[in-house]
Amino acid sequence: MENERKDIKYYAQRNIKVENLIHFVNKERLKEQHRKQQRNKASGIDKMTKDEYGISLEDNIENLIERMKKFSYKPLPVRRTYIPKANGKLRPLGIPAYEDKLVQGVMADILNEIYECKFLECSYGFRPKRSCHQAIREINQRIMINKVNYILDCDIKGFFDNVDHKWLMKFLEHDINDKVFLRYINRFLISGYMEDMKYYETDKGTPQGGLISPILANVYLHYVLDLFFEKYIKPKLKGEAYLVRYADDFIIMFQYENEAKQVYQLLIKRLAKFGLKMEQDKTRILPFGRFKGTKETFDFLGFMHYNGTTRNGKYTVGHKMSKKKKKLKQQAITKWIKEHRAVKFIEIIKLLNKKLIGLYAYYGINGMLIELYKIYYHTLYALGSSIFRRSQRKLSIKTFNKILKRVPIAEPKIYKDIWYWNI
Repeated sequence: MENERKDIKYYAQRNIKVENLIHFVNKERLKEQHRKQQRNKASGIDKMTKDEYGISLEDNIENLIERMKKFSYKPLPVRRTYIPKANGKLRPLGIPAYEDKLVQGVMADILNEIYECKFLECSYGFRPKRSCHQAIREINQRIMINKVNYILDCDIKGFFDNVDHKWLMKFLEHDINDKVFLRYINRFLISGYMEDMKYYETDKGTPQGGLISPILANVYLHYVLDLFFEKYIKPKLKGEAYLVRYADDFIIMFQYENEAKQVYQLLIKRLAKFGLKMEQDKTRILPFGRFKGTKETFDFLGFMHYNGTTRNGKYTVGHKMSKKKKKLKQQAITKWIKEHRAVKFIEIIKLLNKKLIGLYAYYGINGMLIELYKIYYHTLYALGSSIFRRSQRKLSIKTFNKILKRVPIAEPKIYKDIWYWNI
């Protein structure tokens, strides 16, 4: 399998169209994908689980490969469900059939092997050895070190629902010369979805919830945005400009305001050409940086970024949890504690600590400790209120603190250092 990866990477690095990719969708890779799948995950319309599929794994995989060779394999429609968004609305999420997860996973791995050497440094989302913390660090360093005075804070309207299938296939054909492999990607795109026992066709968008969607989104925006900015826009600018993109979320940092305005108009036209729209109510240009010193802030990847000062009075980029995220996290913690009042106190603490550590790991960057302690104290208050209500005899603060000494709530700490390049 390692030799296969080297072969794909060899041709991709030399900008040679990669061929015979469908042969890499083989038994070994499909089995590996099966091992990667998590148990107790929601199933698609086939209602197949990992354990059920694994009972006759050899036969099932062989049957799948045989159907793919005969072109009789067709992905099933995804089962559509909805999850709440930060603004109170619902986000559609597609759950593929189990067998489709395996094929998507293998094809996504192959696409990653092709495109990882082609993607630009400005892209951070859903890429190996890249993370949101690196994107935040890049923003922090650019504003602190380079000539950044203005931020173009962008928002693409319903990106995943509006990806143009024809353009996406053209982008893939630019790098891939395997009609069968591309045919199966197209089948995933047009497989449709089921909602309330009714089938809906899909003539645009990527299968949300599918394992192949993140890499397809990156390919699309690599050609639509990243290359356009780096190869066409940036060389024409007089001042400095830097793009940072995480999936469909991106900002551009500028030295000059007039160039930020010009690029904004160019991006509106550019996105429209490929079936996308800028959410103009949420997109704005704001003064930001060490030479501006305004009270303007912008949100990116769940963080609110603001102009701040150190204890010595020097300029620094400050980071907090975005107000929306902070409110939602606190509400979620309170709600969770209320729903688990009947659970033993020690078990509540253990489960709660897992949630808190996950939150700290994401938001635990330099300068965020005070912000995280606000979440910590909110959790203590919500937990104490719940315990006092369910107790038949009134507990004192002293008794509550004794319990917490035996079973402490996880305290926040800094997990990621964004102040240095070499991390």
